[in-house]
Amino acid sequence: MSKRIVIDPVTRIEGHAKISLFLDDAGNVSDAEFHVVEFRGFEKFCEGRPYSEMPGITPRICGICPVSHLLASARAGDAIMAVNIPPAADKLRRLMNLGQIVQSHALSFFHLSAPDFLLGWDTPQPRRNVFGLIAANKDLARAGIRLRQFGQEIIEILGGRKIHPAWAVPGGVRSPLSDEGRARIRAWLPEAFTTTQTAFDLFRKVMDSHKREIQIYGNFPSLFMGLVEPDGTWEHHGGKLRFTDASGSIIADQLDPQKYFDYIAEAVQNSSYLKSPYYSPLGFPDGMYRVGPLARLNVAEQMGTPKADAELKKFKKLGRGAVTSSFLYHYARLIEILASLERIELYMEDPDLSSEDLRADAGINSLRGVGVSEAPRGTLFHDYTVDRDGLLRKVNLIVATGQNNLAMNQTVAQIARHYIKGASDDIPEPLLNRIEHGIRCYDPCLSCSTHAVGQMPLQVRLIGPDGALLREVSRG
Repeated sequence: MSKRIVIDPVTRIEGHAKISLFLDDAGNVSDAEFHVVEFRGFEKFCEGRPYSEMPGITPRICGICPVSHLLASARAGDAIMAVNIPPAADKLRRLMNLGQIVQSHALSFFHLSAPDFLLGWDTPQPRRNVFGLIAANKDLARAGIRLRQFGQEIIEILGGRKIHPAWAVPGGVRSPLSDEGRARIRAWLPEAFTTTQTAFDLFRKVMDSHKREIQIYGNFPSLFMGLVEPDGTWEHHGGKLRFTDASGSIIADQLDPQKYFDYIAEAVQNSSYLKSPYYSPLGFPDGMYRVGPLARLNVAEQMGTPKADAELKKFKKLGRGAVTSSFLYHYARLIEILASLERIELYMEDPDLSSEDLRADAGINSLRGVGVSEAPRGTLFHDYTVDRDGLLRKVNLIVATGQNNLAMNQTVAQIARHYIKGASDDIPEPLLNRIEHGIRCYDPCLSCSTHAVGQMPLQVRLIGPDGALLREVSRG
């Protein structure tokens, strides 16, 4: 008798989702689906608002990465005004985005994912979380918290608050980096570098002890997309788009982000509120691509800073062509933290960040503007269409998690097929946690708001083909 297993909710991610595993008559996994079960409608209820308000509204989309929406929205405003912002404003936006990458990646690595691969997959669920990590290694947990705090400190120094800063605006930014802020960042950098090196040392051991996980946790061919500079250097807030395939070959390069709709289309599936973008020249679903740290490192030829470049060379050796294992998103995050710290260090010597020339002023010069920036989780698009009064007539947001949707579905199916074979009604919780971890590799942001840390309820149901409930297990 075929069955369906539901993992609801998926824990230690930003937002609310569930996973359905479909078993055939022999108890093997025939298919899997990742469902995003919430709907908020930002694209629709922003219609009618002035485009100039969007950098103040859209950071409320997400409590974990408000900076990403702030900067992408401001860039869309730049495009509507058809202005080049002052060099100091561009550098300051970049500095804030680097702080955002550090804080978000530190949260993902230390708080959300490390409890699995550092404490162990079979650790009892009540202890398999950040509090268990604190009990097991207080110094490591504290260092991870402090590294995230460093990124948030940069955001607060520039924007006046850690969450939802109303600082970037169409045409530039509101204020420069103060001398006091520059001194605080400089003083914190040595500790941040030390913590990052500790994380590298730990994860190298994890890679040695988790070779099976590297092989089966989302390890499959796909396309990869990210921003790069003209010479292929890693980019996070500018540049053009590049697509590569699983062999590492470039299939499209230096694509104008303002015309993303010429090569990215969006599919809608009945099983989820999350859209599924794809590379349109290959069609759906063959045009599946991944974004985020793993993708950015696959499309980049160099990081642009010495320490991160050395790590990128090691990373590239882990694949035949592209690095295709989603488990290695964790390693890619550490490399991006290191690159961000090196760039932050360089910015501390740049006098432009104290300039008062921070804003270009203009009216409505284009009725459509697209803002693109690399959020920690991947490439983010804000696409605004306005009327002559600057009121929004259409809004389209393409977020990183949506672009990874097809890959996340394939990941949970791959993990489930490996572990669930001839399954009985009793499937142990640690096995279900391994399937959940396939989603955590991508660090998805679903709810556009923060979620509670601690034990969350989990409900697993086995349902027969006639709809009858065969077994139900709950926790929390």
